[in-house]
Amino acid sequence: MRDFPPRRIVCLTEETVETLYLLGEQDRIVGVSGYAVRPPQVRREKPRVSAFISADMPKILALDPDLVLAFSDLQADIVGDLVRAGVAVHVFNQRDVAGILAMIRTLGAMVGAADRADPLAQNLEQRLTTIAATPRPPPRPKVYFEEWDDPLISGIGWVSELIEIAGGTDALPHLRAHQSAKDRIVTPDAVRAATPDVILASWCGKKVVPDRIRKREGWSDVPAVRNDRIVEIKSPIILQPGPAALTDGLDAIVKALWPEPP
Repeated sequence: MRDFPPRRIVCLTEETVETLYLLGEQDRIVGVSGYAVRPPQVRREKPRVSAFISADMPKILALDPDLVLAFSDLQADIVGDLVRAGVAVHVFNQRDVAGILAMIRTLGAMVGAADRADPLAQNLEQRLTTIAATPRPPPRPKVYFEEWDDPLISGIGWVSELIEIAGGTDALPHLRAHQSAKDRIVTPDAVRAATPDVILASWCGKKVVPDRIRKREGWSDVPAVRNDRIVEIKSPIILQPGPAALTDGLDAIVKALWPEPP
């Protein structure tokens, strides 16, 4: 970086955008992912420069960033182009709750706001602890989280953890450690055999159609289908590994698993 803390930051994914806003450091952001929607004003305040696995390189370079923040190997091609252009890049790779909290603290330190990042992470940790300790009536509902519908892809690590914090049980817990989506592909028969009580779906930004799930061959006897417990969780609050997942995302899971009595 030319300066510390960096004065001109481009965020290629939404979780770093939300974190910088929560830290009061949004004035450092000069460009964001097109998927960034939190907080709502980001869409009118910051220019959009990328999708998830593609980016407008000339637009990014024209912004003259001190630092570009990226996420995971999925953005490796973008990162390679930026590095070859002489841009400083930091790539986060958080895939679980601990990683999300570490990302918040690391990003805070990178922008000279460690004194605000640590309390933010501590407050989120305390929130998770409080929700996890909330008494729930037995039994714990078995939950299948569907990240994509064709092929079927089950939930990533932090989603599985949040299901457990919310008082549920992951129906396919052996898949949560796999970082790559292709390693979390499941067959319809495997889901049916897991007999989930609740199906949570978030199709990576595509609208979930519960009727398609209900009509899958052989799924009429799945408890979640039989009891009409199929719930969409909006992608921006659960599939970005940042503050949104630990707040609104977790709250949405709790509501889906423990609906208020009529």
